[in-house]
Amino acid sequence: MSTAQAQQWKGSSFSIERKQGKAAGTVILSLVGPFTARDMYGKLTPVELKDMLRAQAAPGEEAFTLQILDLTAVPYMDSFGLGMLMTHYASCKNHGLKLVVAAASARVLELMRLTKMDTIIPLAETVEAAE
Repeated sequence: MSTAQAQQWKGSSFSIERKQGKAAGTVILSLVGPFTARDMYGKLTPVELKDMLRAQAAPGEEAFTLQILDLTAVPYMDSFGLGMLMTHYASCKNHGLKLVVAAASARVLELMRLTKMDTIIPLAETVEAAE
């Protein structure tokens, strides 16, 4: 009889970098690591995550009209990440902002296709194309 072994989770580091785009009024959010509940909340508090995924300019920040989610370094996302993406899209739309998802991996694109999110959220092959 074999004994069950505990699985060890080898999580990747998750981070979000917020930076100004080339064009005026553009903000780029570069996500790094798996876009999953475990990875997000293992690295950021809910308040920090909400602050990074805001659809309005912070005090002292230049107002923007376009937000690009750069998913170049996101290998995959779970249903929680997809829900966060949809919630953020709705928030941007409610504030009169355009949101574009750029450079998503094949695995992330497949999830978006399966859930029909690719028909709702604009996609671009690269960040440059989104700008």
